[in-house]
Amino acid sequence: MYFAYSILLSLGFALMLPLFLLRREKYASGFSERLGKYPEFKHDDRKLIWLHCVSVGEANAARPLVDKLKQEFRDHRLVISTTTKTGQELAQKIFADTADAIVYFPFDFKFSVCRALAHFKPELVLLMETEIWPRFIHEAKLTAAKVAIVNGRLSERSFERYSRVRFFVRAVLSEIDGAVMQGERDAERVIDLGLDKSKVVVAGNIKLEQTSGSDDDELTTHFRSRFGISSDKPLIIAASTHEPEERYVIESLEGILGYGCRLLIAPRHPERFDAVADLLAKHSYKFVRRSAPPSAADREADVILLDSIGELRQAYPLAEIVFVGGSLISHGGQSIIEPAAEGKAIVTGPYTHNFEGVVKTFLERKAVRQTPPAPDDEQVSERLYEEFTDLLDNPGKRVELGANAASLISSSNPNASQTTIEIIHALLKK
Repeated sequence: MYFAYSILLSLGFALMLPLFLLRREKYASGFSERLGKYPEFKHDDRKLIWLHCVSVGEANAARPLVDKLKQEFRDHRLVISTTTKTGQELAQKIFADTADAIVYFPFDFKFSVCRALAHFKPELVLLMETEIWPRFIHEAKLTAAKVAIVNGRLSERSFERYSRVRFFVRAVLSEIDGAVMQGERDAERVIDLGLDKSKVVVAGNIKLEQTSGSDDDELTTHFRSRFGISSDKPLIIAASTHEPEERYVIESLEGILGYGCRLLIAPRHPERFDAVADLLAKHSYKFVRRSAPPSAADREADVILLDSIGELRQAYPLAEIVFVGGSLISHGGQSIIEPAAEGKAIVTGPYTHNFEGVVKTFLERKAVRQTPPAPDDEQVSERLYEEFTDLLDNPGKRVELGANAASLISSSNPNASQTTIEIIHALLKK
């Protein structure tokens, strides 16, 4: 079974190789580590916990858990891995003082996985948000390491995809020692795929424990000063956008500048920063880039392009309205938790299946606005425009929407990270 998996993985890797070569900036970063070649890691008498976060979202979500891991397991070392370059850059920034090593996760080949496991020798592997890597899980179990899913979520779309190879997924899940899932539906799906019910716990979403931290204040203050952000010119943030969402947002802006507002766009993927800059240049708006040296134009620009990694969280306190991207297309949406924690008025598109449980709860509590599906591109922009103008015309609605979001975060906080810590304690005693 694993032999057939390796063959399919090798074929997929071969097909992807031209993309690796063409987009070296994105894919070449960490390539040697992904092949299992890591910098020297000196072991001592302490055991090791390996926490894997895929990208920026998982790294951000892991903050409360990492804090508790360092508090509760002082006799363990901590290695944090990511898959993407952006995730790696953020992890290096936010976990530099807490992790013993921050590395790239290996490709799921036997040779690279075995090299990685032999190099770090983890006692426990924690996989954030249902990252199922069959070979890694299998080889980790052969080393006697415990393997657990934490802050697990499984969307309907992912469930359907895994269901197509249920016989294989069932075998992989049989090697999982525990799964701490975000919601009941997530738990039901992973159990339906074959994970033993006795190994599954529902603890809520660790991301709900996020609050605005004082460590972010300095950069927020810098943004406010450099770009001249003030309540006189309400700031709309278009967060974690995907192609072609920037175009929709820019088109919706055409009638909004009369309100004296400004726009900050933060594309989800850094390789698209230049493309979004080119798009802005085609319009008549004055725009500036975060990466450019500060200038007088910063305070007058209609649009700010946040072409940086890991700084969106610090921009949220400055916004009046936050549109959360990935939701106007079938991608399935990005997380609304961070702007909600800041008490912001949030707007999403109709496609939010990646976070269906969270968005459903927010809709029920009137803590988010969601645009309906549109039959064509023009109406996508129009419906965004309608939401933006309604909130700009009615400051009371903005305040109420943001207050409901902040209240929902604080009142529904299930302390998922502490439940996860308790599960980890139990696993390590077995």
